[in-house]
Amino acid sequence: MILLHLLDGKVFVWKAEDVQVIREQHGLVGNLVGALVRKPRQNNRLGLPLQLLPEEARLLVEIGAASVVHSCLSNKEQQNDDNSEMVSAGSSLTNDGEPLHTGEDAYEQYLSESYKEQRNFALKDKRRTLESLADRIAEGRTRRKRQRCEQAGESNELPALGPIKELQNLEENFIFPKEAMMIHLPTARTAVGNVKEVDLNQASAHWPYYGQETHEVRYKVFRNLWQKGYFLTNGSKFGGDFLVYPGDPMRFHAHYIVICYPYKKEIPLSDIISAGRLGTNVKKTVLLCSADKEGAVTFTSLQWSGLQ
Repeated sequence: MILLHLLDGKVFVWKAEDVQVIREQHGLVGNLVGALVRKPRQNNRLGLPLQLLPEEARLLVEIGAASVVHSCLSNKEQQNDDNSEMVSAGSSLTNDGEPLHTGEDAYEQYLSESYKEQRNFALKDKRRTLESLADRIAEGRTRRKRQRCEQAGESNELPALGPIKELQNLEENFIFPKEAMMIHLPTARTAVGNVKEVDLNQASAHWPYYGQETHEVRYKVFRNLWQKGYFLTNGSKFGGDFLVYPGDPMRFHAHYIVICYPYKKEIPLSDIISAGRLGTNVKKTVLLCSADKEGAVTFTSLQWSGLQ
């Protein structure tokens, strides 16, 4: 089951595997809105998460391929969140004297634990290297000391080789600078925390679309075209509700611009002329669409024929 995460009325998909299934198996495109880890300061190529249209999310839920959830706080987290409002800005404790954990605190804790782990690995590697080279290091130091004694005319009787001083108290003397530690940059949302499923058949602060006439018309039109095998994307950049493609948008240009109207609503003549000129300028056919209460969709195409 694909999890669609709802945030302020917007639906996001965080797993790359889910994005692949949504596109390849269900013919839904969405829109990537996240920055790439390696190139975060550009917007020519975007990455996860994938943002879905409300109609795409509703369709996935209705065909049983996904469920919509939103993050929620547990009872204890909610209590801490309520208590945090009573804590001064410089305090890090709740009213119960317990530490108030935030996302920043969790990240700092992760860095601290990661540093300790990497320091232990570096320490073991340092000890292993010194132990493997201990005899050569000791022999070299003994040879240099014997040479100095001979030059000074002193006795060259030296004590037997022993452990090198670097191995003594290595644990206390070992220095591993924090600047040398490796920091893992997550490329996926590994944990979603506490989530609650959203009922799309009820209007709520998380899902405000239920019962809206505009959304109902858009969804019925979207579903009808999707069932015919078309691919649809957001059409706002062309002044419409949807852009309709005969296949995957990576391979085809859009053929239609869909503009949705409530059933039996009168359309001003100026809007019809504007839509016709828009479609002509971008070389696409404009579809004026509406749907009745039973879900039957009516399509009216506009094409600028010019004077005969």
